[in-house]
Amino acid sequence: MSRGKRLEIDLKPRDRQQVEKLLGGGLQAVRTTLRALALRQMDQGQSTPAVGVNLGLSAKAVWQIGRRYIDGGLERALFDAYRPGKAPGLDQQEQQRIIAVVCSPPPEGRARWTVRLLTEEVIKRKLVPRVGRETIRILLESHDLKPWREKNVVRGRVG
Repeated sequence: MSRGKRLEIDLKPRDRQQVEKLLGGGLQAVRTTLRALALRQMDQGQSTPAVGVNLGLSAKAVWQIGRRYIDGGLERALFDAYRPGKAPGLDQQEQQRIIAVVCSPPPEGRARWTVRLLTEEVIKRKLVPRVGRETIRILLESHDLKPWREKNVVRGRVG
């Protein structure tokens, strides 16, 4: 198995100062500190496997840190890229419609709303194209609504 080409890192003087400043003090994420230490050791001529052993990282992780420095600079090597995550399942209007249903009286023959009943009703009324029970549960939890406990739901007086 070939080891491939050795990764040689030569930090720019300005980058070297920033790494030293970052390691010099202050609170930093452990991940950022380890990456800075890896860059500094590779800059001093150590191989990626040796740096990995010194820092408790895999040789591949150290190699990737060095590669990111070469390709994208110091910021790219030290910090993770922005990851937006998954888009919310419901928009603001859909959430409001579901909450309105929760605050209305339950269907005939039922004493109170349940998450399962709400999910079925919301889909039946075509308020949202599709929604899961967990999405409904999280929505209710975020608004501190517990329709299965009748005293916690806001309802107008009937009569």
